[in-house]
Amino acid sequence: MTRLDRTAAAGNCGKSVPEADSNGVSQKRPTTQMSGDLLALFRKTGALLDGHFVLRSGLHSREYFQCALLLQHADIAAKVCGSLADKLKDFNCDTVISPALGGIIVGQEVGRSLGKRHIFAEKEEGTLVLRRGFEISPNEEFIVIEDVVTRGGRVQETIDIVRARDGIVSAVGVIVDRSGATKPDFGCPFVSLIEMNVETFPADKLPPDLARVPAVKPGSK
Repeated sequence: MTRLDRTAAAGNCGKSVPEADSNGVSQKRPTTQMSGDLLALFRKTGALLDGHFVLRSGLHSREYFQCALLLQHADIAAKVCGSLADKLKDFNCDTVISPALGGIIVGQEVGRSLGKRHIFAEKEEGTLVLRRGFEISPNEEFIVIEDVVTRGGRVQETIDIVRARDGIVSAVGVIVDRSGATKPDFGCPFVSLIEMNVETFPADKLPPDLARVPAVKPGSK
């Protein structure tokens, strides 16, 4: 059993276990709250990455969940997103909406599981907008779906799109919530399959061990 397996089995979410890298530098590794089966799926698909990553928020991290590697397998996508849909089934919902690009597959699968239509918002000149003839009616009830949330900026933009058209956001659902202690307040229930407490750093305050590793930005642009 690995360190992450032991942490998941103990349900010890919110604490970090220091480890030393090859240079003897102590590193805090994320603790994760998830079932062993779901953790195994992330490992099986290579979706749990270690390195130096730039998140959509602009923050830097040692860990990254590349959900696209998980969701490329249709059977696994249906299983994982179906589990998320089960946690959301008691919320009022006429339509599922998600931000492109990362939220599209998750939103489509959750919508299918709930028997609801799915629409998405996409970037136009750096801002999420509703395009392609998608419409939101007054008092239409939505669940907003995303793959991963750190600060929740794209989710909040999607919520703003719904509310600007007098729609109602009943809940937000994500596969991975890595916001930690800075959990965003979306003004509605926030549901996830995985909660992680992961260290993140501004670009000008990187620890020495991370600064030595070239950064990559693997997520949506």
